[in-house]
Amino acid sequence: MTSDRAYHHGDLRRAVLTAALDVIRAEGPAALSLRDLARRAGVSHAAPAHHFKDRTGLLTAIAAEGYGLFADALAAEPDLRERGVAYVRFAATHPAYFQVMFRPDLLRADDPDLLAARDRATAALRSGVAALTAAGPADDPRLTGVAAWSLAHGFATLLLSGNLSDAVGDRDPEDVFRIIGRLLFPPDRD
Repeated sequence: MTSDRAYHHGDLRRAVLTAALDVIRAEGPAALSLRDLARRAGVSHAAPAHHFKDRTGLLTAIAAEGYGLFADALAAEPDLRERGVAYVRFAATHPAYFQVMFRPDLLRADDPDLLAARDRATAALRSGVAALTAAGPADDPRLTGVAAWSLAHGFATLLLSGNLSDAVGDRDPEDVFRIIGRLLFPPDRD
């Protein structure tokens, strides 16, 4: 056994996750194959299955890890508007995670790690919505949350797919998102 192969065996899970994120970033989740990832990691084609069982398990692990990073990014911001900016920043910085996290058709919906990480991210978003709805009238706080989520997710998705190139131009996408947020949700006026 070579030392390179021994290294991969020492952290095969991380090596497969990293390789998978590279493939997703370049070609999308549909291009993912455990056999190809095993080849990239320099291990037998069955080795990744010991950590992930199958492709769905791997994608679920990626989504759980992504939601954990996402929850941390959201929780670091003080209010809902800046959490929206953090949402856009996360998508731009971690496009491979973003492509997988919001695809329930690719994931094991009952995975405990996924559920815990998703709950953390949801709680961070909801706490921002709670602060916003507490400051003013809101018929339905849940719908307010859906509106905020739709704005941030829609902008992030359009940004990643290249559909905002003309509108954003040379400007920082985070600044553009702040402008859009102010247009739709103007700061309180006294």
